[in-house]
Amino acid sequence: MVLSITLRPSHVWPLLRLRHKRYASTSAAEAAKQLMAQFEGQVSKRQQILDGNQLQKLSLTLNRKELHPGLDISESGPPNGTALPPGYHLVYFTPSVVESDLGLDGTDTSFNAPLPFTRRMWAGGRIQWFDGKPLCIGEEVEERTRLLSAEPKQLRDGSDMVLVNVEKSYWGKMGLSLKDQRSWVFRRQIPTSIADMSVSTRIITERSEIHDIKSSQGIKRNLSWSPASLFRFSALTFNSHRIHYDAAWSQGVEKHAGLVVHGPLNLIAMLDYWRDCHKGVKSLAEISYRATAPIYAGEQYVIGLDLAQEIDGKCQATVKKGNTLCMKGDITFL
Repeated sequence: MVLSITLRPSHVWPLLRLRHKRYASTSAAEAAKQLMAQFEGQVSKRQQILDGNQLQKLSLTLNRKELHPGLDISESGPPNGTALPPGYHLVYFTPSVVESDLGLDGTDTSFNAPLPFTRRMWAGGRIQWFDGKPLCIGEEVEERTRLLSAEPKQLRDGSDMVLVNVEKSYWGKMGLSLKDQRSWVFRRQIPTSIADMSVSTRIITERSEIHDIKSSQGIKRNLSWSPASLFRFSALTFNSHRIHYDAAWSQGVEKHAGLVVHGPLNLIAMLDYWRDCHKGVKSLAEISYRATAPIYAGEQYVIGLDLAQEIDGKCQATVKKGNTLCMKGDITFL
């Protein structure tokens, strides 16, 4: 079924309402310079107790009734002391902003580049885990965030953007547990008027699917995510970026083919796949990952890992949609 949706002025926040603390810049180089001038050398700190309910809801969103082998969380959350699986920290320390401080596209504006570079996309990053120091349910954890860099970049089509790298470190009762470096790119804001824009979008009724198949290169995992799962993940991460739940915005304004699957959701799926393949025998030390192409709700894609190519504690996982590489991760393990 195809549904036509109209974006009207009453559905859109006027650009003038955005509360940008930095002056508009005409070049990516100047925007990067302003961002570094405002945040370089600063460290923000937040504390939070990791609750089991949040972890349970994430695991169920991922269609995993067992958080760890033998630990069924389908009826109740995991007990205190349960270690967070790799990547699951992403549903904690979510943005703390009121709606009026969100960007026009619904994104949190923390560490955003100045106008007109307001279109944010999660491009990749690196996570390091420190062996024997997992984050656990019930403990109070401190998150420390700092801006690492802001650089101007040029796309193949000649347009410019700002690449921003932010580091988040997480400290628990045993000290530093993990470091999470995130790379965001900021492109220029949408220049065209979006008032009374009509968009035809397909209604997706299929449910999310996850199943493994054996191949000559090892086990591969086939996945697809429904709009319901994307909404759940957005809610858990307090992520109101409209490309994940607002089909009219995603297709009509951002020119995507549908609702976009979250980069962090693909990252967690990749880490879960590696974890399932090794069944707790090995532990992750680091992953460097990069998103290279979008995946949309209802689309089938495959996570691959060639176990035969695991050499000296290193391997590579890939996320592919047909012949298109959508994400890759270089993994180091112990």
